[in-house]
Amino acid sequence: MEIKTDRLILRQPTQRDLCDVNSFMAHPEAMRFWSTPPHRDIEHTRRWLQANIDVGTEVRANFLIEFEGRVICEVGAFPLPDFGFILHPDYWRRGFGFEAASAAIKHIFESRSENSLVADVDPRNESSIALLEKLGFRKTGQARATLCVAGEWVDSSYYCLTRPQIQGGE
Repeated sequence: MEIKTDRLILRQPTQRDLCDVNSFMAHPEAMRFWSTPPHRDIEHTRRWLQANIDVGTEVRANFLIEFEGRVICEVGAFPLPDFGFILHPDYWRRGFGFEAASAAIKHIFESRSENSLVADVDPRNESSIALLEKLGFRKTGQARATLCVAGEWVDSSYYCLTRPQIQGGE
């Protein structure tokens, strides 16, 4: 299954994507606010990617994002309804995150029974918070020291996006 936007293709992962995925999963800046440290080697990414491939689509609705033949991003809900995204820093501030996330959200709400999507974001990650808010997510709470990443305890801000109401009275 593929979803096409003006510039992007959202699709399921394959092991052929290994090098591209490793380019952002091993990138310290891309992984700065992720829930795990950067991948230490390509074998780490190979295992991560295979686990992603092996999980059935009944519990996930996430996609790799391709731009001009290169995978630059991962976006979606895995496990449902936990929404998230990661984008290679070479592609920041060009609207790719919003374009990819909007398409993924539209697909999730059109094809799944989920009534909402939720996101857990490090409150220091101002860019991701701004993107979530632009997508319509609203802050629902926060907590201190929720996750230990590479020996550092980080806080969480929680966001929620509810299923849009269909115009016209359904």
